[in-house]
Amino acid sequence: MKRVAVIGAAGQLGSALVTVLEARGLEPIAFTRGTLDVCDHDQASAKLREAKPDAVVNTAAYLAVDLAEDEVAQAFEVNAVAAKHLAHVTKALDVPLVHVSTDYVFGREGARSTPYTELDAPGPQGVYGTSKLAGEYFVREYAPKHFVVRSAGLYETIGSRKKGGNFIETMLRLAAAGRALKVVSDQVLTPTYTPDLAAGIADLLTTDAYGLYHLTNAGSCSWYEFAAAIFALAGVDADLSPTTTAEYGAKAPRPAYSVLDNTKAIDAGVTPLRPWRDALEAYLQRRSA
Repeated sequence: MKRVAVIGAAGQLGSALVTVLEARGLEPIAFTRGTLDVCDHDQASAKLREAKPDAVVNTAAYLAVDLAEDEVAQAFEVNAVAAKHLAHVTKALDVPLVHVSTDYVFGREGARSTPYTELDAPGPQGVYGTSKLAGEYFVREYAPKHFVVRSAGLYETIGSRKKGGNFIETMLRLAAAGRALKVVSDQVLTPTYTPDLAAGIADLLTTDAYGLYHLTNAGSCSWYEFAAAIFALAGVDADLSPTTTAEYGAKAPRPAYSVLDNTKAIDAGVTPLRPWRDALEAYLQRRSA
């Protein structure tokens, strides 16, 4: 395998993946939204057929969790319908498709304290999670050579435009402005540094162990604990206090617990991703370099 098409190459994960693939001596074919719109099915087909990749990684997604509750059609068009089309295209080209999904496919069962495995039944709560789960099902049904990779809490120095930057930058910006910060302490997950996730995806692409995988940094924390670690590692004195999901009042529901078990990916040959706190420290060192 040499040439890997990366769809959504200007985003947090896509940009990290391009860097990782180049470092491994591969040839990423970087498609940004301006050069390949996943919702323009004819264009996407033509571009991929012309590129003749050995594999395709789809990192394009509708990510606005709260806005998705109103923009239902748009969320499903990007997260589900486009994924279905890419599955058909990659099947026709006989190349693997990596489709990136989310921990938000879980949450409906409520309180939980053990990480989800790939065998656990999904149960999304909102439009975003439901649209992403629909995309998973399409890829698994129509792309014989597929890697569906669920991850969580992604961050990178390049922020998601739709989300207004990543969580770390938002916290540091608000603290610098002297804002009092209330962060939810009853949502537990594993924030994941996209260069680490990209390395894991690159590892999967060296195998033919197709299927569904969970892949995050190691360990878990609440968003409040993550914010506290950001300020501690950055040496910032912030006015930070915990709040609950109910008090925060976001429009879309979020999983109370969505930690993902990575055992299957490790067994398939993926190098275990480092603990989330070590990854956060690496991010902060990189941004200040």
